[in-house]
Amino acid sequence: MPRDQFIRYSSTFALLLLFVAISAQVDTQISLSSQWELLKSFSQRQLLANSFDEIMFVESQLPRIVMAILVGAMLGLVGSLMQQLTQNPLVSPLTLGTASGAWLALVIVNVFFPSAVGEYASFAAMLGAMLTLGLVILIAGIRNMSGLPVVLAGMAVNILLGAIATAIILLNDQYAKNLFIWGAGDLAQNGWQQVQWLLPRLSAAVLIFIFAPRILSLLRMGQAGAAARGLNIIPAFLGLFAVGLWLVASSITAVGVISFIGLLAPNIARQLGARTPKDELLFSMLLGALVLVATDALAMLMSIYTFDLVPSGTAAALIGAPALIWFTRRKMGAQDQLSLSLPKSRYQMTSKALPLMALCLLALTIISLFISKATVELEIVWLFSLPDAFGWEIRWPRLLTSIASGAGLAVAGVLLQRLIYNPLASPDILGISAGATLALVGGSIFLGLNIFEGTTALAFIGSMSVLGLLLILGKRHQYAPSMLILTGIALTALIEAMVQFALARGDETSYTILSWLAGSTYRVTPMSALILVAAVGLLIGFALLTVRWLTLISTGREFAKARGLDVPKAFVLLLCCVALLCGAVTATMGPVAFVGLLAPHMAVILGAKRAELQIPVAAMIGSGLMIFSDWLGQNLVYPSQIAAGTLVAIVGGLYFIALLIQGRRST
Repeated sequence: MPRDQFIRYSSTFALLLLFVAISAQVDTQISLSSQWELLKSFSQRQLLANSFDEIMFVESQLPRIVMAILVGAMLGLVGSLMQQLTQNPLVSPLTLGTASGAWLALVIVNVFFPSAVGEYASFAAMLGAMLTLGLVILIAGIRNMSGLPVVLAGMAVNILLGAIATAIILLNDQYAKNLFIWGAGDLAQNGWQQVQWLLPRLSAAVLIFIFAPRILSLLRMGQAGAAARGLNIIPAFLGLFAVGLWLVASSITAVGVISFIGLLAPNIARQLGARTPKDELLFSMLLGALVLVATDALAMLMSIYTFDLVPSGTAAALIGAPALIWFTRRKMGAQDQLSLSLPKSRYQMTSKALPLMALCLLALTIISLFISKATVELEIVWLFSLPDAFGWEIRWPRLLTSIASGAGLAVAGVLLQRLIYNPLASPDILGISAGATLALVGGSIFLGLNIFEGTTALAFIGSMSVLGLLLILGKRHQYAPSMLILTGIALTALIEAMVQFALARGDETSYTILSWLAGSTYRVTPMSALILVAAVGLLIGFALLTVRWLTLISTGREFAKARGLDVPKAFVLLLCCVALLCGAVTATMGPVAFVGLLAPHMAVILGAKRAELQIPVAAMIGSGLMIFSDWLGQNLVYPSQIAAGTLVAIVGGLYFIALLIQGRRST
């Protein structure tokens, strides 16, 4: 072994031992020497533990440390394998969406087939991960595995599967607490059963070290060079990916979703000098163990000082999300560019079409008010009836909220797409709505505020903070669609980790937050609905009054400046309008995804290409989409309900995937 490699490995191993010792000392009265004696007696199967602290060390702390080492090592190893196979430093189980596929499969098994969890959970997770990988490859294309398109495809699938999993959990809320703690990634152990279950399943890692080094060495010559030397690329690629996904699926089954380790470890390994495929695999494995042990120690310390359970996955996201942002700031190569443009349209809409659209929206409103399912003589039937006084009191606030929320988010999407020249810009994809969510959830947890009575001001601060950070980080690449979206996704992942921390608490506040996170109109009060309508109406009015600014900026900043526009002032005011729209909607009904992406695109498809026409058309389309989603959610699984925000997220996720496929075909 070369001297520099020996120093690198020995230093990392020494750090791992240091963090193991630190982790072993968290929340215990047993000294290191006593722990060493207990460890020796345990290894000799002559356990001498007598006190409660000694038993807790042997049956809880020690298996937790071993689990952190095993899972961290496997995530680091698989991350390195995936990155070397695709020659893409941003690929990992997280960014490919395979972790979400495994998670959705486990949710389905736990909710619908609970008796099969013990025996078939890891196989279900493996199947979910494999199907997700196949879907991602289908979306991005096998030739785009080395660029950002595959990462964006993985993230799109991640959003879609996450929405489906959330819908299943909310419809089966008796399982919500355990599933969300699991989803946050929890390394806590109660005995050695989980370690004994996981260890034989991780033995498949040996196959990677037997077959991968030669295959990866050949792939570094390029696919053509590897094929010329006798490598059958597709079977080798899929075979190694299958082994890696098995290791990830087994780890997720044991401890839940722990993100970012598979992304961080290989990138750190290369930065520290790992060069050969085998060296990178081994060093990433060691670094993965180190990072997760250190992260878990941090999670335990945070749990002590905050008096709340901080899942290990949450702590990993707090470190990993900023790291993903850091890696996205690297200089883009040609393969990282995406061909993305607004949808084409053969039509040219005029303002005369607006009354017809208003009539369609009115018809949809009438349907939502007067047609619904009901229970008649113990049978569920469709009824057309006028709502009574009680029914009207419930329905009109929901209707107004749907109209205002859809219109507000649609206009926010129009403004964003035109301001930063990004056809995929929307408040949810870029993390702006998630900023409002974080502010309101934080206010609920730390300030004791009722999240259903959240203030628009607090939500505006959250949205504006994320928006400002996003613009600062995206400026380096001139707000390139691919990099800006990836940065927004990293910010959203960080925010979602904080939300998972709130859900993992398991108290009454957690269940209140859970129902709010679905994006439902169910608990909106009449006063909140009226305030939202007034706020959104004023902000859309401001957008229409400043449509000349938007048109000039859309043409180009230099052109707008030459026409006498104060571009920085107009830019900031319009972005504040976006943040206020997101804050008002999120504060009233919770986070709602994809309306800000779908409605502006549909407006362009219908021929509303000019800003002064796109804004009202997108607003009506957004309102109609929300009205329909809320009505469908109330009747689809009657007497249960699916939140409008969940249904919109599923529809929007499918549209986002279709948009990525269209972008690939146009290249």
